Amino acid sequence: MHAFDYAAPTTLADAVAQLAAHNGSARCLAGGTDLIDQMRIGRFAPRVLIDVKKIPELNVLSVDSAGLHLGAAVPCYRIYEDEAVNRDYTALADSSRIIGGVQIQSRASVGGNLCNSGPAADTTPSLIALEGICVIAGPNGTREVPVEEFCTGPGKNVLQPGELLVEIRMPPRPANSGSHYRRLIPRNEMDIAVVGVGASVVLDDGKQNFISARISLGAVAPTPLFAKEAGDALAGQAVNDESIAKAAAAAQKIVKPITDMRGTEEYREHATGVLVRRVLQTAVARARSEKVDYRPGH
Repeated sequence: MHAFDYAAPTTLADAVAQLAAHNGSARCLAGGTDLIDQMRIGRFAPRVLIDVKKIPELNVLSVDSAGLHLGAAVPCYRIYEDEAVNRDYTALADSSRIIGGVQIQSRASVGGNLCNSGPAADTTPSLIALEGICVIAGPNGTREVPVEEFCTGPGKNVLQPGELLVEIRMPPRPANSGSHYRRLIPRNEMDIAVVGVGASVVLDDGKQNFISARISLGAVAPTPLFAKEAGDALAGQAVNDESIAKAAAAAQKIVKPITDMRGTEEYREHATGVLVRRVLQTAVARARSEKVDYRPGH
């Protein structure tokens, strides 16, 4: 690995100033579970690593009247161990629980996962399904971007030189709502999704009809996808196999998968439909407070 300088600012203003001063030659270090490997293989060669784990705003994990505030440096284990997240933002807990092993989960952050901007990222579909908003700070102040607009290509995103992701904010969960994330992997030794699906649903008071739904897809396009048409197709519809199958078919229409060692284009398209149905069924069961027979990672 090449030689580099290391900085560990303790304030957001200092971090922004240091990023701006290095004009694109610095990178933020949260957990480092992606970045360190990328530096080892020469994909990135930053002159400076700016450790953001000492900045209070990036370590916030709280739920208030505005919803969930998830700091960009919060590690996965804190997320899936949080009672409020497990109760109200279950898809996020699902995806945080299956990233790597315990050691990785103790370091890796959802913010880092999002900024890495991989098409197969596990947490990004959950954030999209839960209406996540990215709060970004930079030399020109703070701006907000919906998670579904954050990634612009494989490994690319909307962050400009001098900017960093501060937190992801998700609105309060409505009554009679449920969410879920599930992925398909070729085998346990290859911990990267062939297809990943996140979904959030809101049911009426009788819990027999959909009020709304958000569905998101990973590993089936150059960026994670917000399947808006698929979710909109469920609004006002009865909760049954027919309506869920229509939503799954709508999701399949927007995928643009590739063929690689993990699966063919045709296989990914088929798996998208299967997973959308299963994820919606689980999200509905959670909205109804029913017992869910689900093992993380399966």
